[in-house]
Amino acid sequence: MFSPTPDVMTRDEKRAGGALAAIFALRMLGLFLILPVFALHAKGIPGGDDLTLVGIALGAYGLTQAIFQIPFGMASDAFGRKKVIIFGLLLFAAGSVVAALSHDIWWALIGRVIQGAGAISAAVTALAADLTREQHRTKVMAVIGSSIGLVFALSLVGAPALYALVGMAGIFWLTAVLAVSAIGLVTHVVPEPPPPLHGPKVPFREVLLDTRLMRLNFGIFTLHMVQMSMFVVVPSLLLSTGDLPLASHWKVYLPAVLVSFVLMVPAIIVAEKRNKIQPVFLSAVGLLLLTLLALWLGDRHFAVVAGGLLSFFVAFNILEAMLPSLISRVAPARAKGAALGVYNTTQAFGLFLGGALGGWLAKTYGPETVFIGGAGMVAIWLAVAATMPALPPRRTAAAPASAAAAPAHGILDTKS
Repeated sequence: MFSPTPDVMTRDEKRAGGALAAIFALRMLGLFLILPVFALHAKGIPGGDDLTLVGIALGAYGLTQAIFQIPFGMASDAFGRKKVIIFGLLLFAAGSVVAALSHDIWWALIGRVIQGAGAISAAVTALAADLTREQHRTKVMAVIGSSIGLVFALSLVGAPALYALVGMAGIFWLTAVLAVSAIGLVTHVVPEPPPPLHGPKVPFREVLLDTRLMRLNFGIFTLHMVQMSMFVVVPSLLLSTGDLPLASHWKVYLPAVLVSFVLMVPAIIVAEKRNKIQPVFLSAVGLLLLTLLALWLGDRHFAVVAGGLLSFFVAFNILEAMLPSLISRVAPARAKGAALGVYNTTQAFGLFLGGALGGWLAKTYGPETVFIGGAGMVAIWLAVAATMPALPPRRTAAAPASAAAAPAHGILDTKS
């Protein structure tokens, strides 16, 4: 399947990366489209005047993601990635239909819970790892991560206009259609993965209790908790600090996300080509910490809020690309789906907790406490990441898995 040239991606690797990124994008667009408009929409429906409930509704899909990611990941190890992905997309479509038919905050919340039950992230990232070699995996994960960032930007830009055109129900119906469309990509575009590896079953506790995996899992938990909590308060801050109506928020979101993509690419190249995973990774976490501190201190100033969004997206996109690639390197080969299931469970729980805590903090203590709370969590993450044990050296086509590993010298060293 793979070309013997280690530095060149094969046609199948490119096809896999593009198709899996598109599947992620179609699903995440459905999740993100409500972020810029739901808090304001909820004020007009029964129960929507409670910010805590609004925050829970925003992050509710994360709770069921947290419940089902591990079973879905393990099922993909046992029964095949594609079958699990298709089943999850059907569940997501069903949840979108329930939310589209809702008339109060509770049924919207139930719809979001069902959406989250389609927990395919672990299966998709495991499939990406199956279809790519280690030296190209971060690139593929960067494509997938960038697709998430791109649809995040599109949702922030297009959601207000779409909401004005079709309403919240129309947005949920659109998400159902997008999920069904993604099934066609799974069946007709994504290359067939290699057959499952045979051998002794890896005990789940080894996956769950691996200290390196635990540190990476804590990182993705923190990243997505911060993301969700921020967007409980950011739309209102853009309105209050810049007198910017909802329909014009794209004027801030779009430039910030596009510029962040441009700034992300050199960081990924440096990390991969020059074996600088450790400094790039730690720098991104540090940038996230500085961003939250700046937003805490300057959340009454429009320029600080807009600049904070730019630096947030830079850090978010870099980390979103690097974390799953690192997980796939550390995880046992026969338990990749299980490891990515745990990873995506902690990610989903971060989304749920971020929405719930963000709403509660903003309601009880004011929006600035959302940023200082997030900064505290990121500071802990930075300390955890800085003391992470060395990873095994990266394997290439010329260095099979059975080859003896050279000693690694850095915390996140990738020299082969």
